[in-house]
Amino acid sequence: MAEAFDFISATDRPALVACSRPAWAEVSKTTLQEIGYKVHTVIAHDEFTARFSQVAYQVVVMDELFAAHKPEENLSLKSLQTMPMGRRRHAAIILLGDNFHTLDPMQAFQQSVHAVVNGSEIVMLRPLVEKAVSDNDMFLHTYREVQNRVARM
Repeated sequence: MAEAFDFISATDRPALVACSRPAWAEVSKTTLQEIGYKVHTVIAHDEFTARFSQVAYQVVVMDELFAAHKPEENLSLKSLQTMPMGRRRHAAIILLGDNFHTLDPMQAFQQSVHAVVNGSEIVMLRPLVEKAVSDNDMFLHTYREVQNRVARM
């Protein structure tokens, strides 16, 4: 796979797509590239875990059925949900699924992600990703400012 040797530079905006449904994976990848992200795609849980631990992805788009037959079997989502916040704070995580109400904050909270998107609305993914990233940046702005000040001391 060519992406295995795809390096990330300091100016890149890395994004990770983890979708088992090929149509969703393609729409997600194309949308993120149009917004200016450098996109990596994965097809298995082990690949997701390896990628996520090596790169500070700014956006993760995941299918609730990624590498699974039922949402409960999605090991990648489970690993994100139980991961300490310090290891996943850098990423705005967007979960795609057929049973979600797009941008429902309670469903996003229940899934420990930043936003949920109903699969029927994937054609609107660009503004939804932009909103989720913007909301996440706004929420973490003060935290990041303090973190940068402490680092300069």
